[in-house]
Amino acid sequence: MLEIIQAGGWVMWPIIAGSVIALAIVIERFWTLRASRIAPPGLAGRVWQQIRDGKFSRDQLKALREDSPLGFILAAGIANARHGREVMKESIEDAGGHVVHEMERFLSTLGTVAALSPLLGLLGTVLGMIEVFNVVALRGSGEPAALAHGISMALITTAAGLVVAIPALFFHRWFTRRIDELTVAMEQEAIRLVDALTAERGSDVMKESA
Repeated sequence: MLEIIQAGGWVMWPIIAGSVIALAIVIERFWTLRASRIAPPGLAGRVWQQIRDGKFSRDQLKALREDSPLGFILAAGIANARHGREVMKESIEDAGGHVVHEMERFLSTLGTVAALSPLLGLLGTVLGMIEVFNVVALRGSGEPAALAHGISMALITTAAGLVVAIPALFFHRWFTRRIDELTVAMEQEAIRLVDALTAERGSDVMKESA
């Protein structure tokens, strides 16, 4: 392995650094974007039951906000329940934007690695071909061993750049899709809670007017 890295020249080192960064981001995002952590199942139902039972306090609102990204969004809506449906929806959208920003953390870096790795590989290819032409110009084409280093540098860096870029691009797209799915699921849960709170408030008003 060390011989391959040495044959690829100095361009291999930024490619390797990019691969380490991409791997760390992929592992971290897999752990962070677990559905059980982002949107715990049954959370909205439990919150709604507590509200209906009159057991939802300010401390529970604070705990809900810190519970999970879904809890943060639900807490934003509940905190503005007295202001009506439209204000609740706006606060949920604002909280959702903050949550999405947090879920997209490091994805731009992963995308940068995916974009730069093949360019670094291409740079290695160009440098390798320059070395080949320099050898040919100085010694002629009758020394295959002298040409081998430049050719190996060109091929190794190209392959290494693609080996890093392809999975990095795949996981970047996959995580982007994953975030979209989680965002839609959280929005649906939040809107259902808004509808339930609005309906409950409306029924209370009707009871009071009766």
